[in-house]
Amino acid sequence: MRGGAGLPFQQGHRARPIHQAARFRTAHAHRTADSCSRRSGFRQVRATRLLLPLAVAVCAWLAIGAGVGWLPADWLFVFKPLTTVLVIVHALRRDGGSPTVRRWILIGLLLSLGGDVALLWPQQGFVPGLVCFLLAHLSYLFAFTRTAPFLSRRWPFVVYALVAGGILSQLWPGVPGALRAPVVAYVLCLASMAAQAAVVWRASQHGPDAGRGGVLAFGGLLFVCSDALLATNKFAMALPLSSLWILATYWAAQWCIASWLRPREFHG
Repeated sequence: MRGGAGLPFQQGHRARPIHQAARFRTAHAHRTADSCSRRSGFRQVRATRLLLPLAVAVCAWLAIGAGVGWLPADWLFVFKPLTTVLVIVHALRRDGGSPTVRRWILIGLLLSLGGDVALLWPQQGFVPGLVCFLLAHLSYLFAFTRTAPFLSRRWPFVVYALVAGGILSQLWPGVPGALRAPVVAYVLCLASMAAQAAVVWRASQHGPDAGRGGVLAFGGLLFVCSDALLATNKFAMALPLSSLWILATYWAAQWCIASWLRPREFHG
C-alpha cells in the first residue's frame, strides 16, 4: 500500500519541473516577442525621422519650381499646401513637453496652412492670408510665453523693432493706403514673435533645451527674412526668383518652429 500510495506523489513531483520549464519557455517567448516589437518600432521611428525631412524638402522644391516657372504652375496648388501639411505632421510627432505649448504651435501651423492656401491667389487672397499669418504669429507668441515670460529680456525686442522699422520705412511708399494699418499690425506681431523666440533661446541657454532654443530663434529670424522678401517683392520691386527665396526661408522657419517642440521619448 505504501508503494502504491507513493506513485501519485512521485508523478506530481516529476511533473512540477516540467510545468516550470513550460512557464519559463512561455515567458521567454513573450520577452523575445516584446524585444522584437520594440526593435521594429525603433526602426520605424528612425526611418520616419529620415523620410519626413526628405519628403518636406522634395515637396518644397516642387512647389518652388512651380512658383518660379521651372515646373507647371498648377503644381503649386498641390505642393505648396502639402509641404506645410508635412511640417504639421512633423510637429504632431513631437510632444512639446507641454500640451498647451504643443496645441498653440499646431494652431499656428494650421493658420499658416490657411494663409498658404489664401496666397495661392496673390491679389484676392492677400488680406485673408495676412490675417491668417498674423493670427499664426500670435499663436506662436503665446506658445513661446509659456516657457519664458513676455519681454523678460528686452534687447531682442529692441533689435527686431529697429529691423522691422527699417524695412517698413523702405517699403512704406509702395504700401496702398487701405493696407497700411493691416501691414503695421502684421509687422508688430511678426517682430514680437521673432523677438520672443530669441528670448526663449536666451532663457534656455544653460539648460538641456539650449539646442532647440537656438533652432527656434533661428526660425524666428528666417520668418522675418521671408516676409521681408515677400513684402519687398510685392510693394517695392520684383525680385528675381522670388518664390525660391521667399518659400525656402518660409518653410525653413516653420520647420525650425515645429522642431522646437520636444521630441517624443522612444524606449527601445
